[in-house]
Amino acid sequence: MSFLALLIKPLAYISVPVIVLRTIASASPVGRYYAQLTIYLGTLAVVSTWGVFVAVGMTLVGRRHDVNYVVARSFYAIASRVLDIRVEVEGEEHLQTCPVVMVGNHQSMLDILYLGRMFPRKASIMAKKELQWSPLGPWMFMSGAVFVDRGNSARAHGSLAAAGDEMKAKGISLMMYPEGTRHCQEVPSLLPFKKGAFHLAVEAGIPVIPVVCENYWRIYRKGVFGSGTIRVRVLPPISTAGLSASDVPELTTLVRDQMLAALREISVRVTSEEDMKPAEQPETQVELPPVEEPDPIPATPVEVGSDEVPDVPSDEDGSETPSVDTSLSRSLRQEGSASEYGTETDDEGMVVVGRQHH
Repeated sequence: MSFLALLIKPLAYISVPVIVLRTIASASPVGRYYAQLTIYLGTLAVVSTWGVFVAVGMTLVGRRHDVNYVVARSFYAIASRVLDIRVEVEGEEHLQTCPVVMVGNHQSMLDILYLGRMFPRKASIMAKKELQWSPLGPWMFMSGAVFVDRGNSARAHGSLAAAGDEMKAKGISLMMYPEGTRHCQEVPSLLPFKKGAFHLAVEAGIPVIPVVCENYWRIYRKGVFGSGTIRVRVLPPISTAGLSASDVPELTTLVRDQMLAALREISVRVTSEEDMKPAEQPETQVELPPVEEPDPIPATPVEVGSDEVPDVPSDEDGSETPSVDTSLSRSLRQEGSASEYGTETDDEGMVVVGRQHH
């Protein structure tokens, strides 16, 4: 009986808040948002705390690089069920290539969920310095994570250089977010890419693997936290053999174009006003006030003699002067012109994943 009590009591303590949150979630969309958010952050805090003990134990048995895999998979196994969000990964076989620099699109903190689904074994993490104070910080530190100070360019480049040496020596792969910050909009899009990840790949002579997560605006955004399936597509490796620093801009553009095309292909189509066909656009009718026609003026005949024919005004070269009606019609036929403009920005936010040779 004592064993059953030890087993049932913790489950009872956990199930009570879950039931309460579920009740709140069913009350309204706003209630669902805060309930789901609380469950997500609570699960993240619990698993990351448990990850500290996992890190200690696995380090003692010489499996430190498997800590991230175990903790990430554990988080996905729990969070995906309580949130009712599944992640489907296409092209997962490409992750067997190592070492590589993997680049992904960064939308929000929900990215941790899909990373938990795809994290390979023998993984290490590189992240911005601010994350060491987040719920993930303790187990990231214990698992040997490298934190990058993005506010200090010299230190950031030093960390990347050290990471490149370790990648080649141990066969570890690195995942980075070249957009540099979170970006999620209703219509699938990408920010301009930073070039740090591509410089690292070229200098180390290792391939680049694009990892694209679909636009999950419909599932998660400010005020909305729903459920459903998120698709992730891993694209084939892009070789950097023979490339130099001068090829980095072209490589960056190539990878971004491939990722943007895949993002639009796997994302659920969003119908906006701009996407509506002309036939679907609502017709707007403008009612004009009635115009009263003036009473007709009787014409007065003019007698003209045969030798008094009126001359038509003309220019010195003999061409006729255009009438008022002709000038007006020409002015009405003139069309305006439109111009297009855009802006582009030039820090690397990054999380690292890797796999050793088998």
